[in-house]
Formats: sequence, C-alpha cells, structure tokens
Amino acid sequence: MRAASTVLSDVFGFDAFRPGQEEIVNAVATGENVLAIMPTGGGKSLCFQLPALLRDGVTVVISPLIALMRDQVRALRESGVEAGALTSGNTDEETAQVWDAIEAGRLKLLYIAPERLASGAALGMLRKIGVSLIAVDEAHCVSQWGHDFRPDYLRIGELQRALSVPIAAFTATADAETRDEIVERLFDGRTPQVFLHGFDRPNLHLAFAAKDNPRRQILQFAAARKGQSGIVYCGTRAKTESLAKALREDGHQALFYHGGMDPQERRETEATFQREDGLIVVATVAFGMGVDKPDIRWVAHADLPKSIEAYYQEIGRAGRDGAPAETFTLFGPDDIRLRRSQIDEGLAPPERRAADHARLNALLGLAEALKCRREQLLKYFGEDEVTCGKCDLCDTPPEVFDGTEAVRKALSAILRTGEWFGTGHLIDILLGNETDKVRERGHDALPTFGVGGEFDKRQWQAVFRQMMGHDLVRPNPERHGALTMTERARPVLRDEERVELRRDTIRVTSRRPAAKTLVSEENTPLMSALKAKRRALAEAAKVPAYVIFPDRTLAEMAETRPADLDEMARVSGVGAKKLANYGDAFLEVINGEAEQLHPSRRKIAGRQDADLYDQLLEAQSQLMRGPTGIDKPMSCSASLLAKIASQKPRTSQDMERLLGDRRADRFGAAFLDVLHRAD
Repeated sequence: MRAASTVLSDVFGFDAFRPGQEEIVNAVATGENVLAIMPTGGGKSLCFQLPALLRDGVTVVISPLIALMRDQVRALRESGVEAGALTSGNTDEETAQVWDAIEAGRLKLLYIAPERLASGAALGMLRKIGVSLIAVDEAHCVSQWGHDFRPDYLRIGELQRALSVPIAAFTATADAETRDEIVERLFDGRTPQVFLHGFDRPNLHLAFAAKDNPRRQILQFAAARKGQSGIVYCGTRAKTESLAKALREDGHQALFYHGGMDPQERRETEATFQREDGLIVVATVAFGMGVDKPDIRWVAHADLPKSIEAYYQEIGRAGRDGAPAETFTLFGPDDIRLRRSQIDEGLAPPERRAADHARLNALLGLAEALKCRREQLLKYFGEDEVTCGKCDLCDTPPEVFDGTEAVRKALSAILRTGEWFGTGHLIDILLGNETDKVRERGHDALPTFGVGGEFDKRQWQAVFRQMMGHDLVRPNPERHGALTMTERARPVLRDEERVELRRDTIRVTSRRPAAKTLVSEENTPLMSALKAKRRALAEAAKVPAYVIFPDRTLAEMAETRPADLDEMARVSGVGAKKLANYGDAFLEVINGEAEQLHPSRRKIAGRQDADLYDQLLEAQSQLMRGPTGIDKPMSCSASLLAKIASQKPRTSQDMERLLGDRRADRFGAAFLDVLHRAD
C-alpha cells in the first residue's frame, strides 16, 4: 500500500494534510467504520477520496446532489483519478464510460444518489463490481427531523448490511442529537470511530445587522466586494428575482435561483456560477448542498435562516478554499414571527417542535449577542475553547445597557392587554399615542399608557425585537401573531433577573468596509492574467475554472512567482498531472509578464496611465459576457483601452464616442467608474 502522504503529494498536489485529515484518512484506509464531523472547507472529500486510492476495489460515494457529484468527479479526473457518477443527468456516453471503467477494473470511486438505492437493481450492480467501502457525504441528511432530511438516506444501513463493508460518514453540521441519530441509522447500532474535529471556520468573518432598508444594506455590502463571487440567500422566490435585478442595476453580474424555475434554467445558473469569476447568485435555500465552488468570497442573508444549523451550513459555502471570506446576516421582527409560526404550524410532534424552537433560539441569541459571535456559535456545537477576532462584535464591541426596566414595561403592556396584540399597538400604548384602536379598547386608561417616553418608536421596535431574540416573548399564530410571554420572562417581570440589551439605534453606516484580498496590490495584475489563462483553459476543457486551479493556488503563484516547473511543483494544489497539463502555460504567464505586455500597454508602462490600463482590463474581464455572465463575449482592443487610459473621458457621451454604441452599453459605466475612482 502506498503511503498516504505520497498520494497526497503526487495526486492532489498538497505537501501536508490539513488539521485532522491524516488520522481520518488512516482510519478509513484501514477499514474502520468512521463518523467524521469536520468544518466545511476542512477537506472532508479528501478523507474518502484518498483512502479509495489506497484500498483495493471500488469506493461507493453516496452524495445528495447531482451537481455536487459531477463537480467532484471532474476534479478527480483532472487529478488523474478514475472516477465516475451514475445519475439521472448522465448522457449515454458518460454512462458508457463509467461501465467501461468498471469492467476494465480501473474505476476507483463511483458516485451515486441515495434515491438510486430504492432500486433492487442497484444493489445487484454494487454486489458485482467489488465495492470495498461506502462513503456517505452530508451524513446529517439521515436525520429525520434535520434541516436537510433525505428519506433515501435511511436505506444506507441496509446497503451496508448487504455488502458487509465499512462505512465512512462525513458531515459539517451535526449537534449531539444529530450525531446519535447518524450512528443509529447508518451504523446499525455499532459504534464507529468518531472524529470531532471542530466546527470552527477561522477564515470566516461573522456579522449580523438589524434590518433597516434591507435592499440598501445588501447593495452596500456587495458594492464593497465588487468582482468577488458571492451568494445572497432570500426567504422568498420573488425577492431573489427583484434583488438580483437591483444588483445588476448597481453594476454587478448577478443571477437569481429558486425552486420555481425551469430545471434547465436552474442547471444553467449553477453551471454559470461554477464557471464564472465574480458572479453573484441571489437564491432561496434551493441553491443548497450542490454549491461546491471553493472561491466564494462572501455569503449574505437578506432574511434570517430557519435554524442555527441551517445558518452554519449556508455560510459554510463561503471560503471553502481556506482563504478569508465574509458573512453578513440581516434579521428583523418579521423574520422571527415567520420562523416561529413555521415551527408551530408544522406537522412535527410536540417534542420536536420544542427542539426546533430551541435551535431557532440559538440563532436568535447569536443575532442579538452582546459579545463574540464565534464564541456563542461554537458553544452551541459543544466547543468551549474559542479564539476569535473575526466577528463584528470583536471588531467593535457593542454598547450595552441594563434594559430590565424597559423589558418589564413591555411585558406589563402585553399582559394588561390580554396577550392579544402585536408590536405596533403595544408601542402606541407605551408611547401614549391615542389612536382610534387604543381608545376603542380603553387602553389609554391602562397604567402602562405613556410610560415608555424614554424611547421613540424605532427604539421600542429594537427593544421588542431583542426581547423576541432572547425568547422572552413569542408571536402566537392562533392570535394572528400577537405577542405572548414565555416562562423565561417571568423572573424578569418579578425583578428576579436582569436583562442587558444592545443600545441599538438601528442606524446603517454608509462606510463600506474594505473587502479582503488574496494578493498584494502589486501582484493584482498578475493575478488577473493568471485568471484569464485559467478561464481560457477551463472553457476549452468545458469545466469550471476552479477545476483547473482554485483561486488560492493562483494567489500563491502570483505571490511566489515560480520560475520553472520544479518551483511550480511546490505550489500548493499543483499535483503531478496538473503540473504536466498546465505548468508550462501558467509559467509562460508568470515569467513572460513583462515581455509579453501588449505593445499598447508597453507604451504607457511606468506612467500613471499604466495602472488605469490594468484596471480597465480587469473591469472588461468581468463584463466580457455581460452583467449576467451569459451574454455573447465582447471585448475592446488593447489600443482602445490604452486610448481610454490616456484620454480619460469624463462623461457617458465622451465614452460612447470612443467605444461606439454596443461597447458603451456593455463597458461604459464600468470604465467611467474606474476613471472616477482614480481621481
């Protein structure tokens, strides 16, 4: 058996394992039953792909989405590994290739969807091909009450008994209850070797904000990260479409995605997102586990996720390459009411509804946290030793105050009105507003009428929102969302417990925080040139760009500037086959950068206009296929870009005279933006 470290270097191009990988690889390779909980981006897939190359026979990988399987198969083949997938999305030619590899004894990994296990023919086929290991990706899907339950995952235990081979199960989001359920349902009561390698994603920056014109907040966040790949999650299909349109109008490449789209349109959006750099997808959670793009630099939530597990799964799609990435989550009282009512009106038994409320409470506590968010998040998953410095509350600790008196006033107003009213009416009572509704019900005679003058309406809205976040009050779906007090609030009402609140004025700053970058400023032009080469190679091979090399590998090339193939081989992510296939092409870009500048660019090299030329070239690369990324390619000549950099047109009319109508429509606004920023 070859050494795992040799395969890691020769096939996958890595000099060392990530933390926790090596012991899992060794356990899986030696035939242990394994349950591994690893953070997203921690390298789970390598923990079953590498052992498959060390073991005899075929490793069957059960994975929940076709897009996920196809991406992993493409990446493995690029690294020289014989892998295939049998899915409903296969062409006849693809299926024939898989069977040819099986019959020739070359196939090492076979990906199948859990739904295929419902067919009796599938079991017969798997018995014949020499399966030696079952790998289960996204193992939390077996949890019947989890956020990603897939009924056919329940058949995996039966498959294991029929084949009598070890199982290696992997997931990134599983609390203690879900871990117990995985062991019970997948391992037939036998205790696997469990590896709990932490849930921390130290490269992710965590941030939350109360809603105050959510569209503007999302647009401001995206504007500071223009040109970076990102995902915006929304609670409704309609919002995905309107927000994607707003982002396009703001100069971004943006597409929407939801379950109501035609399946072919969804596939095209997925493929475009995987292939293109700098694209934003605005999506419902239908855009889920199939997202395996490693260089997503940010994930934003325009609406509150439904649970803390769902939140962590969704933000985990950012920064899978280990490079810095950012998350931003908006929340408001309407979100809380919606999520509570979804739980209360669901079909789950009472004990499960209670557990779902507890999961939502954990997320609301994170949203309304008074100190380090990472500490609070990881504590929920059972981790106590946390080092942060990468959340908004560590960046700028919030100002807090003793809000007990304000909370007691609000609770009193709720109780004295019989727990039959929502926030708006209760605030009118506290502020002493004599509305028709207040007078008709005699609420202007209550002792709490007018006692809340220390706050204005928006500040009281923040108090009620934080009370819902602390689970002191809940909306009652049987009373049209009227607020009712929880047991947790009784000690506060009796003045036996104190409540700290954030002094939340719900103001949104206009300052745009600087986006994280992978390379230094002086290496940005080379990074752009490497990306251009990667795009050309990817389009020729009809694969996503990151299958050639991920951003992190290109960034290391740009920073270290390898001079020959030996130095290129030391770049992380450059394995033997990729070195042979692409090494010379990327070395040509790196080593020929100065000599191969276009003559039009060389003429202005060394002057301020040279920087403008590079920025115009980068802006053009982001719009070559239009703002949606799916239009017909278009570009400007190098001499035309040099003319723009030299003449610096200031108006859209001047720009149109230089570019002409069609190119001005595509590039004019972006080029003017470059010129204005350079002033």
